[in-house]
This record gives sequence, structure tokens and C-alpha cells, in this order.
Amino acid sequence: MRLVFAGTPAAAVLSLEALLASRHEVAAVVTRPDAKAGRGHKTSVSPVAQRAAEAGIEILRPRRPSEPEFLARLREIGPDCCPVTAYGALLPQEALDIPAEGWVNLHFSVLPAWRGAAPVQAAILHGDDLTGATTFRIVRELDAGPVYGILTEHVLATDTAGDLLARLSVSGARLLVDTMDGIESGELEARPQPADGVSLAPKISTADAEVRWQQPAPAIGRLIRACTPAPGAWTVFDGNRVKLGPVSDNAQDQMTPGEVRVLRDRVLVGTGTGPVELGEVQPDGKRRMRATEWVRGLRLDGRQAVLGSSD
Repeated sequence: MRLVFAGTPAAAVLSLEALLASRHEVAAVVTRPDAKAGRGHKTSVSPVAQRAAEAGIEILRPRRPSEPEFLARLREIGPDCCPVTAYGALLPQEALDIPAEGWVNLHFSVLPAWRGAAPVQAAILHGDDLTGATTFRIVRELDAGPVYGILTEHVLATDTAGDLLARLSVSGARLLVDTMDGIESGELEARPQPADGVSLAPKISTADAEVRWQQPAPAIGRLIRACTPAPGAWTVFDGNRVKLGPVSDNAQDQMTPGEVRVLRDRVLVGTGTGPVELGEVQPDGKRRMRATEWVRGLRLDGRQAVLGSSD
């Protein structure tokens, strides 16, 4: 089939790679426009655009996929199908109607669970043991289209969102190619999603990523892992933000929520249940470091340290 692939972040590059290696023709890619990022506000090209440029593929960067110029060019290219992985923009019906086989999305959950922008984070945040990926035909309703294929993946107790997404990006890319093959051969038929079991996974904001130390230790651990690497879980110390890497449970005496206890080779923080041991931290404006290194630089001089003091 003649394809136009839509995707933007690094997680979508593996899907593009798999399609390039398949029997299908990738005629062009659609990606989000170049954006300014970082402290220097330098223009940043999406990872998908970078890979497409290396492969010599036409790159379409509409500000909105409803733009007449974009729709006209898509019609000129004439794709049979438009596979999608993490494109990051809503598609108008006029765009959905152009390819005969529609737009087929690779979504990183087992639909209808965790429809929305952050399915991987949601699976970790809510303590799911099993998640996966789904290919489905895009319709106007959010992630509600008929399903072509599903795979499953266990969520490990130590998984961050980055860890889990890395595995799903690999297996999901294979699923997307298999879906294209099945559509081309006519052997694959999309089936409606179950009416029951729908759950939503909206994007996790920076405000959502603040650690509330009054919560139970397992919930805090899941929040931090779900927010790693982005948007990054954080707390407050002396009025300044401190980003937090994954923590581990620690069998110690009960501590007050947010209370910091410095031991010889560990830094503990109290929660609503038992304390947790901090791993890496990143004070505002500084590099990432071990929590033990961080507390050494605080020069507490016997005074009590409390995290989350902005509450």
C-alpha cells in the first residue's frame, strides 16, 4: 500500500522505521511543526521529521491538519492508508476521508482502557499489572474507532513510563506493520470496541506531578514512576522545586509525611504510610544527583528538613 505516516516524538520513530522496512511505500510523513525548546529557545525538529529527512521522504508540517493546503497535498499524494503513532493533533473528518482505508492509529493501551493522551502513564499511575497496544481506525470520537489488532505487555513493579513506552514502541511497531499487511490482503477486519471498560487517560500536567506526601507510599511511588521522564515528579524544599526520580519502599519506623531523615547512605521521607527512600533528585537549576549528595550540600546543621512545605 501507499502510506502517509503521521507521528511526532521519539516513540513514533520505531513505527516509521518498521514501515520503511516493510513491503509498503511510505510516500510522506505528517508531523507537528518545528518548535522552540530548551533554555535557549532553539528551534527543535521533531524526531520523526529528522528520520524522514534522513530517508529522503517528503515532510508535511501543518499547523492544523484542517489547513486547505495540507488537505490538497494529501489528496495529491493519494495514500491508501495513513498509519499514525503519537501524532499529537486532532484530525478533521475531511482528512479522515481522504485515504480509502482511513487513518489507523497505534495506541499504547488495550482499548477501550485508557483512551487519551497518556495511556502509558495512566497504567502505571493506577497500578495496572497488564497493558498493551491497539491498532484501530480513527473516528471523530476520541480513541473509539473499531479495532484491528491488540498486543499485551506486563507492567513491571519498577517500570517508569519511559521504560514501558520503550518496550511498547518496539512491539507496537511490529503490530502496526502487521495491521497494514492485513488491511492490504483483506484478511484483517476492524471490530467495534467493547462498550464496557472505557477509561480516560488525560495528559499529566506539571501541577498533577507534585508529590503529596500525605498519600500512601505505594501511590507516591506510582506517581513518580508515571511522571518519569516527563513531566517529572516534584516536591518543594525551602520554597524551591526539587524533581524526584523513582523511590523505593523502606521498612523503617513511622515518620511524619514529608519529614526527611538522613542516614549514612540513605535519605528517607515520610509518607501517609511507611517512609520511602529517595533515589535521584534534581534541585531547581542544577544537575541530577543522588539524594545523599543533595542533602550533604544542604548543610542542615541539625535542623529538621521537610518536603512539600508549600502545602
